[in-house]
Amino acid sequence: MRVKLFDEEHELDLEEDINQFLKSNPQIHVIAMHFSTCCTMQGEEQLYCFSAMIQYENKEKEDTHTNSMEVKNR
Repeated sequence: MRVKLFDEEHELDLEEDINQFLKSNPQIHVIAMHFSTCCTMQGEEQLYCFSAMIQYENKEKEDTHTNSMEVKNR
């Protein structure tokens, strides 16, 4: 199992990053996705943090050994 962490100041940036990661990695199988938000004050400014963690595995590749055996037997 592998994980990918995301951390953004805006929720739409987080959404875009996650969608781009999924689009760029069609070979993965998502096991779980976790989401967290945090808000704090710095002086008079509110700061937000939007975080996500995706747990995933690479999809199994076809058994190339079996495929090559079939080709040799033809």
